Amino acid sequence: MHNTYCIVGNPNVGKTTLFNALTGSYEYVGNWSGVTVEKKVGMLKDKQGELVDLPGIYDLLPISKDESVVTDYLLHDDFSKVINIVDAVQLKRNLLLTTQLMEFGSPILLCLNMGDVASKRGIEINRNLLMRRLKMPILPIVARSGQGVDSILELLKDDDLSTAQPLKIPYDHTVDSALSKLQHYFKEQLDLPSKRHRFIAVQYLLGNPAIEQFIGAHNHPELRTIRENLAEQLDVSIVDSMRRSRTEYIDELLEDVITYPNKKKQYLTDRVDKILTNKIVGIPIFLVIMWLIFQATFSWIGTPLSDKLDEFIGGPFTDGVNQGMDAIGLFPFLKDLITDGIIAGVGAVIVFVPQIMILFFFISLLEDSGYMARIALIMDKIMEGLGLNGKSFIPMIIGFGCNVPGVMATRSIEQEKERLTTILITPFMSCSARLPVYALFAGVFFKENQALVVLSLYVIGIVVALVVSFVMTKTILKKENSVFVIELPPYRMPSAKTLWRSTWEKAKGFVKKAGTFIFGGSVVIWMLNYAGPTGFGVNVDHSFLQIIGACIAPLLVPLGFGTWQAGATLIPGFLAKEVVVSAMAIIYATDSHGLTRMISTHFTPASAYAFMLFILLYIPCLSTVAAIRKETVSWKWTIIATLYPVVIAYVLTFIVYQGSQLFG
Repeated sequence: MHNTYCIVGNPNVGKTTLFNALTGSYEYVGNWSGVTVEKKVGMLKDKQGELVDLPGIYDLLPISKDESVVTDYLLHDDFSKVINIVDAVQLKRNLLLTTQLMEFGSPILLCLNMGDVASKRGIEINRNLLMRRLKMPILPIVARSGQGVDSILELLKDDDLSTAQPLKIPYDHTVDSALSKLQHYFKEQLDLPSKRHRFIAVQYLLGNPAIEQFIGAHNHPELRTIRENLAEQLDVSIVDSMRRSRTEYIDELLEDVITYPNKKKQYLTDRVDKILTNKIVGIPIFLVIMWLIFQATFSWIGTPLSDKLDEFIGGPFTDGVNQGMDAIGLFPFLKDLITDGIIAGVGAVIVFVPQIMILFFFISLLEDSGYMARIALIMDKIMEGLGLNGKSFIPMIIGFGCNVPGVMATRSIEQEKERLTTILITPFMSCSARLPVYALFAGVFFKENQALVVLSLYVIGIVVALVVSFVMTKTILKKENSVFVIELPPYRMPSAKTLWRSTWEKAKGFVKKAGTFIFGGSVVIWMLNYAGPTGFGVNVDHSFLQIIGACIAPLLVPLGFGTWQAGATLIPGFLAKEVVVSAMAIIYATDSHGLTRMISTHFTPASAYAFMLFILLYIPCLSTVAAIRKETVSWKWTIIATLYPVVIAYVLTFIVYQGSQLFG
């Protein structure tokens, strides 16, 4: 029977990186707090058991939805040992969580990560002395390089690992008296594991809602009386009193354990941050970096590679498939479905995979280097004036890759109204699914300025999201002011292996979608294009798809693209934004070269930009809608999140297109 182990630690200490190293599997790794928003499970490389990666937390007392996952897991799930990973540079702060895990009483393996960074900063840690005081094994590791992974796997097999009794921190005597009363009550009145009595009592006094629910505190008013009496006896809050005792205990633990350099040295991170997080030049630098990324994606590297792939799919690949179908005498109906439906539809999206991979590579580079956390920091002042804070910008950044994990990342936001606002605006972020549309239209109409045009769409998405958040937080989602705290990791040279795995996994997800959503969408679109009221094999102008598109087209005339073809492509875009390009290839019954020619005759530069803008804003995809429903647990907010972007998209696109006609 397999054992189960879990990784627990503060945000940004390398938990998920260690998870990947121990399991050999890939999980999304970002260099900011809150990216791990739910537990992930993988099998250890030596097959001795399963490993669970829990969200990063500073304290077992949850203040946001993602943090409550950890307490719930400890209370309700079966596991053998805890791998507690701590940052050697921030050891004192990380031990606040470690001591709470020790109070829980499960076997713990402490992994001291980023020792290389600590050494460069002149910080020395007496690991042997700390091991003797904590009475647990402490392993020095470097999660990014995999150093120490084999030692972890060996120690997990040790049945004697950290078999000491749960830690008893000496709290204030009045607190200890209340703890004794609670433990006595648990023993007499509640069926709880005796080993956990003190831990549960500590967390109950702290007001941990997960503990209150676990013991059914509302059914035991005596417990509340004990806590209220304690609060009256203390000169500070219960939380402050217990935290002070915990901090004093940690200070004693670390006495003679950590040696800091005599002089504070200005490290590279500090010097670079003075520039990159500067309130005046920080955002312009970010925009320049994004422009360079788009320039590489669309002009310098991505487009030539996409052209080569396009030539292969439209030439040798299609010819080979046609020859094979002729050789086996396939029915004409099926031949048309495969060539004009599947190859044309899916192929029209697949040709953009090189550009998608290049964009993913650069985004992974920014994440792994530590720069993305700085973007959230410099955006904090702007977002604070608009009703949110920098923490809300983290899901928005994640949304650049895909809106679904962006919506899920809002679990790290403490305030419920702020979290809901962030959920409602995250779909405005320009995800990778929209990139094929941008690449197609920008490549035809804005060949010399593709990077600038695409960058403008990303910026518009951010601006619209911020304006909407301002309106919401001043009207229907008014909230109290919140405090933004984010840990800025040191700048690091990204690992080539990590960059490749990150890029490959994201690109694999895009291709997987091409084989599911886009494949299915292409077949349905081709069928609607192939059939009409009079039967099968009809002229495209008499197809069901034309009838559907013609119903929508009059509404789109003021936006600059009032053709039935454009209207028909918007509907399957709800399934997945990439299907817009697939639908166009099928409707115009051509390969991507022919598609660019057809687009150039049906659109103008102004209407092409208006179309891209509408695609950016008009409706979240089906997967994002499902994520919104799951996170809000409300059909009302899900319907609002689905419909109100259509109104915003229509109004803004109308203004942009009609304005271009007036001033163009």
